[in-house]
Amino acid sequence: MGKQGFDNGQYLSLQSERIKERIAWFGGKLYLEFGGKLFDDFHASRVLPGFQPDSKIRMLLQLKEEAEILLVVNAYDIEKNKVRGDLGITYEQDTLRLIDAFRGCGLFVGGVVLTRFANQASAIKFRQKLEALGIRVYLHYSIEGYPDDIQKVISREGYGKNEYIETEKSLVVVTAPGPGSGKMAVCLSQLYHEHIRGMKSGYAKFETFPIWNLPLNHPVNLAYEAATADLNDVNMLDPFHLEAYGKTTVNYNRDVEIFPVVRAMFEKIYGESPYKSPTDMGVNMAGFCITDDAACCEASKNEILRRYFTALCDKRKGLPSDGSISKLKLLMTQARIVPEDRAFAEAARAKKEATGQPAAAIELADGRVVVGKTSNLLGASSAVILNALKVLAGIPKEVDLIAPEVIGPVQELKIQNLGNHNPRLHTNEVLIALSIGAAHDENAKKAIEMLPYLRGCEVHSTVILTEVDAGTFRKLGMNLTCDPEYQTKKLFHN
Repeated sequence: MGKQGFDNGQYLSLQSERIKERIAWFGGKLYLEFGGKLFDDFHASRVLPGFQPDSKIRMLLQLKEEAEILLVVNAYDIEKNKVRGDLGITYEQDTLRLIDAFRGCGLFVGGVVLTRFANQASAIKFRQKLEALGIRVYLHYSIEGYPDDIQKVISREGYGKNEYIETEKSLVVVTAPGPGSGKMAVCLSQLYHEHIRGMKSGYAKFETFPIWNLPLNHPVNLAYEAATADLNDVNMLDPFHLEAYGKTTVNYNRDVEIFPVVRAMFEKIYGESPYKSPTDMGVNMAGFCITDDAACCEASKNEILRRYFTALCDKRKGLPSDGSISKLKLLMTQARIVPEDRAFAEAARAKKEATGQPAAAIELADGRVVVGKTSNLLGASSAVILNALKVLAGIPKEVDLIAPEVIGPVQELKIQNLGNHNPRLHTNEVLIALSIGAAHDENAKKAIEMLPYLRGCEVHSTVILTEVDAGTFRKLGMNLTCDPEYQTKKLFHN
């Protein structure tokens, strides 16, 4: 495990208390727009070493008795069959996954809101599927002139057209499979409906990034811009907060741009706005839990570099990425880093140069660098994992963790029976073979026991990896980058 820079226990305590305070501030009912990922927030864990990927859900579990979940999905995203890039599943599938996950934690899911509903065939089918599963579904519609035409938005022809969502708990967490879902509109629509029903409720926003009480160009905030380079989000000082309080805070362009409209909506509903700035709307306490700023800065710079290599590979794959690459170059300049700062990658490139075959390198938590080369039996990714496990377990380099006579039959199966063209074992196949060998081989057992120590380590490949190998590194919790090259000159790569 690398150097820690974030106190996760303090974060869980401070964050839950801040949300409780905001609930009380609004008289016992709060709609909390939850940005980012509630589960598996690996970006946060990478840039804030010590932040646990499940921290947000653990924090919510402290409010379990008073919280319910609303999932928001844009009907047009369902129609377009939009896919989550990190998971490779559609928003429709991810909605079901999230419902299962929330329920598995013991959290109550109040329903699903389909926003911008316009009788899209796929959205209707999805609604029917959800209702058949016993899940309540609510329809919200596009509003002409939204969000600028305040008079229309805050009227029976605007929010008034939306179906009112029956909620039961004092904290309603409004989340979504991805951005652009309409979470804020759902929250404000509920405030409108409850106001005309004589009920009092409030709204707040939970976004981990940018961290409002860190400097604008702090590497942690720059890493957030890197993560959203494809959305072209820009961190900026909150001018409304500066004007109201004379204090400098950081927000991002979309919230700053929409705030005058949101403030006007509050004034229309309540007669006055409870907030003077976008920063006021937030409840994020992450900035108070950084214990080692230098460690977080270093981790964030590494994250920016990883995002840059990913964008280069996306371009090589033919995906739209030119804008992202330009933005990431600018962020690297601001962070005072260059691609060569990912120094251990040079060891992989040197091995590739020496052998003429793809190579890979792993930087362990203590700074040691392990290299793997391509052979007749193993791909470079498989080799580097085995080599790293040997180093961690103190096993001599010349020891075979998997006997060649075991690998041979697996290769024969792949080629003769499963239709593969590449006989070399992928990373998942190697780990399965290694785990089988651990039953009777002490070295293999020692190596398997070292797998948890790969979590958080850096790995670099001199070629773009297959999804199988890239996925294995992800599952092991390793941070992967690749040079933007394919192993072959074929047009189709899988």
